Amino acid sequence: MNIKQIPWTALIGLILTILFVVAAIFAPWIAPYDRNELVGDLWEPASHYAWLGTDNLGRDILSRLIYGARTTLAIAALATALAFTLGSVLGILAAVLGGWADQLMSRLVDMLMSIPTLIFALVVLSVMPATIPILILVMGLLDSTRVYRLARAVAVDIHVQDFVEAARLRGEKRSWIVFREILPNALPPLVAELGLRFVFAVLFLSSLSFLGLGVQPPEADWGSLVRENRQGIAFGVPAALIPAAAIALLAISVNLVADWVLKRATDLKGGRRA
Repeated sequence: MNIKQIPWTALIGLILTILFVVAAIFAPWIAPYDRNELVGDLWEPASHYAWLGTDNLGRDILSRLIYGARTTLAIAALATALAFTLGSVLGILAAVLGGWADQLMSRLVDMLMSIPTLIFALVVLSVMPATIPILILVMGLLDSTRVYRLARAVAVDIHVQDFVEAARLRGEKRSWIVFREILPNALPPLVAELGLRFVFAVLFLSSLSFLGLGVQPPEADWGSLVRENRQGIAFGVPAALIPAAAIALLAISVNLVADWVLKRATDLKGGRRA
């Protein structure tokens, strides 16, 4: 694929997303200091040794921002992968099986979705240790309900199409119908949902960390950086606004890429049908 064929909005989003990922992967080599190293007084302005200034304890904001990208992106990516895998597989399976299996899974998902996500996570994390594996598990399970609803709705529409009925009449097994007939045709909306789920996972993790139930010290993510420096806003210190801007920039860039991928997948699918 020629890079000139990529829309400029998607290209900007792709470049920004790659920069975030590279910074997260190579954080120990890119960051000027260790994430907990004291380099000056608290809330110092930008200088030659601290390009973005210092935080509430005198640590370099740029270094903590880079290390925070590693934690934020890793947890969000793993939680999204869990939600996407669990939700899409169960949603398509419910559509194919139908009957009592579909009703049982759908009512269970409805029950989970009736509880506000943030409140449910706060209740669970208040009685369980807020470790990274627990965070990934809670975020993935809660997000999988949204993926399940979308995957089931798409699979129900595809399951009644003529090509699926033809495959059934040929004697194809249920696994063939799921993975060779339904799943490829359900990918475009699921790919778009994957991008949205990742963005929501970043925002959800940041919200939990801001409330003190997310990533715990000495680890740091962007939400905890906002929480640690929020009091500086009253004194005109931008230390809390920098990680908040990083969260917003990541959300925008991922959405730009996801929209382009969805449009491209839809166009290719329409071309094959034509």
